[in-house]
Amino acid sequence: MKITFLGTGTSQGIPMIANNHPVCLSTNLKDKRLRSSIMVSWGDNNYIIDCGPDFRMQMLRENVQNINGILFTHEHSDHTAGFDDVRPFSYKMGEVPIYLDQRTLISLKKRFEYVFNTENRYPGAPKVAINRMDGSSFELDGVVVTPIEVLHGKLPVTCYRFNDFAYLTDLKTISEKEKQKLKGIKTLVVSALRIDEHPTHFNLKEALDFVTEINPEKAYFSHISHKLGFHDVIEKTLPENVFLAYDGLKIEV
Repeated sequence: MKITFLGTGTSQGIPMIANNHPVCLSTNLKDKRLRSSIMVSWGDNNYIIDCGPDFRMQMLRENVQNINGILFTHEHSDHTAGFDDVRPFSYKMGEVPIYLDQRTLISLKKRFEYVFNTENRYPGAPKVAINRMDGSSFELDGVVVTPIEVLHGKLPVTCYRFNDFAYLTDLKTISEKEKQKLKGIKTLVVSALRIDEHPTHFNLKEALDFVTEINPEKAYFSHISHKLGFHDVIEKTLPENVFLAYDGLKIEV
């Protein structure tokens, strides 16, 4: 199974609000971060987790010719605003399967009403096949996927485990019950927003403490803002099995 980091950044990292942070002026490509998203691939299958406002650029950069579906974590714009750009895949394959909870579906139906409208349908709108999740594990092309609920402040976020790999984003707290779903994980991706504490996200220390608790073989930090600092500087401070992810990074799990 291959993981492609389509984006590792946040909406808090755009230059217009970061003029006092030289990370935004870095010439290191690892400091150039689009909004967080990954692609999980095995065989001929490509599943995307979240499609934020940079989705189109990410698909073009990685030359993605086909996708088998999109799994959503939650409704915030940095994770959903590229939803309309699934239309080229819809033209090619027909209905694009989407996997999401009821709350996220309600939000998408409000913001992208024309996609879900069955009457007087706009002919160019993308077509999607809705798969509502209830927290139970399900199978995608032979791979068991387990939803993991975390809290982004008070907002529930659906994260995902694929076999021995797990992707957790926008995490501040997680219950002991949901932690059990991470037992035996080998590769963990978790968000680490910045150095200072944040009310709804892990900071670097919290992310490191979480990795120590879960004890995967390897861990990667994503959903990084400019306030975390320079990629090369921060990575030198991390344990030998913990890494900062960067846009375009590909790993085998």
